[in-house]
Amino acid sequence: MGSSEVRSPGWDAAVRAAVAQGLVSAEQPVAGLLDVAGIRAAARALREAFAEVGADGAGVLHAFAVKAASLVPVLRLLAEEGLGCEVASPGELALARAAGVPPERIVLDSPAKTEAELREALALGVAVNADSREELARLDALTRPDMPAGSGRHPGSSLGVRVNPQIGGGSIGALSTATETSKFGVALRDEGARAWLVSAYLERPWLTRLHAHVGSQGCPLELLAEGVRITYELAEEINELAGRQQVDTVDIGGGLPVNFASDAITPSHRDYARLLAATVPGLFDGRYRLVTEFGRSLLAKNGAVLARVEYAKTAGGRRIAVTHAGAQIATRTVFAPGSWPLRVAAYDAQGRPKRGEPVTQDVAGPCCFAGDLVAVDRVLPPLAGGDHVALLDTGAYYFSNHFAYNSLPRPGIYGYVADAGDAADAVDAAGARGVRFAPVRTPQTLAELVAESGGGHAGALSALR
Repeated sequence: MGSSEVRSPGWDAAVRAAVAQGLVSAEQPVAGLLDVAGIRAAARALREAFAEVGADGAGVLHAFAVKAASLVPVLRLLAEEGLGCEVASPGELALARAAGVPPERIVLDSPAKTEAELREALALGVAVNADSREELARLDALTRPDMPAGSGRHPGSSLGVRVNPQIGGGSIGALSTATETSKFGVALRDEGARAWLVSAYLERPWLTRLHAHVGSQGCPLELLAEGVRITYELAEEINELAGRQQVDTVDIGGGLPVNFASDAITPSHRDYARLLAATVPGLFDGRYRLVTEFGRSLLAKNGAVLARVEYAKTAGGRRIAVTHAGAQIATRTVFAPGSWPLRVAAYDAQGRPKRGEPVTQDVAGPCCFAGDLVAVDRVLPPLAGGDHVALLDTGAYYFSNHFAYNSLPRPGIYGYVADAGDAADAVDAAGARGVRFAPVRTPQTLAELVAESGGGHAGALSALR
């Protein structure tokens, strides 16, 4: 793919400004860039998509999947845009709280919640989706002894159960969470499971929500919608048998796949919302509150990794550009390139779009193993030492899931906005006008890396004799 087909408006200006302002340099050869205006627009488009099909703003919580970008400033930005947080660990809960997200807008999901995690969630008033029979029994034990019988709600938190509709997977098995043997949720089609679950709800009036998440990248929209339909029908069954609206919230998860082949945002949240309205119309008739848990689809196209080319070489006639962005950042792409291909854009030493007759070349990372390649046989203008490459569509997961191979430090991440006007012309000769940056995460120092690698306990093992 040539670089001419992969740049969105304003991106070239941001790259040039990042180079000119030293965010990427010989001393800091890799950085993440986030388009703040793009993130705001994505959040707005999500809210509008569900509003268009009848999901009233007061009746829907869009809880951002924190694992997709576990960065406090990102969570704060999304909270300002009306989103909450879906968390799956004590660390993610701490990040959401640090971002100022109120507990009532946080949902805790995880297949391995400890008793301490559950106690904290209940004390805070965070919603919890139990993942198994044993976890539900643990919640029973954690119920306050003075809870009034038949009160209909567990004190402090909205509680429910995650179900696995067991409807199959998409093209990426590791991200398909509704297969026959998935580790997530109560397997709804296992013998006796549905009857047990219905009874569990009828015996616990404080169970008021149901949750399902079919999968993410590689899962077609129709599969996602089918999982929601099955979950909705289960809620209807429970409520009919209870003789009241016991289940008042359906958490439909996230999972909207991202197009990594072009700038086009397809499928969109609007596409999915309309499919849901056609597949499960009762979900939008006002009787149920909704929770969504989108992550990748909100952030991926609003971020890119910018890295300096350190060397260019040839081997066996193959051109190779050795950069500072490899498996430590693009982990999934390096280890599963068929599932996670990335587009690469080429820039010169000043951060301007690279010119020259395109040639076939590999783009390699800095890690010390042969497979550390983010692109193979890619047609790009010839890259040379001092040039730059941008790994596009990397705003989700690539920034917050660092792989500490070779003890490579975590790079800095910066949000940017381009001033009004023609963004393509928004950079002067110095590359500093028109684009403003704000730090999201400062580059990890070598001292910090040593400290987290046990530097403060250097002699501890030697002392054991």
